[in-house]
Amino acid sequence: MLKIKKFMLLPLIAFSAMSNAEIRSVHCPLGCPSLEIVNNDVVFNHTYALSNNPKTKFADWVAYEVDVANFGDSPGRNWGNDKLVDDDESLEEPDYKGAFKLLKTDRGHQAPLASFAGHKNWTELNYLSNITPQKSALNQGAWVALEIAVRNAVSFRNSLYVITGTLYSKEEQPLPGANELHVIPSSYFKIIYDLKGNAASFIFDQDLPRKADYCQQKTNNKALKAEIPFAIPSFTDSIEILKRLGC
Repeated sequence: MLKIKKFMLLPLIAFSAMSNAEIRSVHCPLGCPSLEIVNNDVVFNHTYALSNNPKTKFADWVAYEVDVANFGDSPGRNWGNDKLVDDDESLEEPDYKGAFKLLKTDRGHQAPLASFAGHKNWTELNYLSNITPQKSALNQGAWVALEIAVRNAVSFRNSLYVITGTLYSKEEQPLPGANELHVIPSSYFKIIYDLKGNAASFIFDQDLPRKADYCQQKTNNKALKAEIPFAIPSFTDSIEILKRLGC
């Protein structure tokens, strides 16, 4: 059963009249990924939209806009639970205890805090529904390098949009301090695109070395769709977007 949760954003969500209905928002203006994943909660917050999977306890996908108007000085970490996601369908802060020491794992943002540090609702970025256990080498290496590249690629009235999410091609060791069943992502995908549908797609393995080049993780839209177990919008592979990202 699909559950869609909205928070003061109803005017920003558009339902198409097509037979294959799409849901679009400011976070995914060319169409959100599939909302038909059984039992997922689809949440539209002020800064991003996500589809939370109660089985894995993490978001299948997160969608957001990277706009210079939302940039600012880092406000810091203030972890909390998303009130729009049931407590038993997401992990809590204590579940991450001991993760770095034993697994070298960080609390990895899917929608990055740095891209919304100047937004009045920046606290949403620190909701645990927007966090996954991400290996430190990845989180502090190629992952953050691409996030920085995206911010460097935008300018006033020239935003880029991102759909990112989790993949589960192999089994990963669970968090040692978690008191509920969960499934750690083995890799992540990221699609960066403009309003014309021009896009650059990437896949990041959890075990990617810290010094790995994010550009070397690029893939094409067709190959990415084959890896994702739900529908995503169609994009056009773009050399221009890759160049904007420094690739």
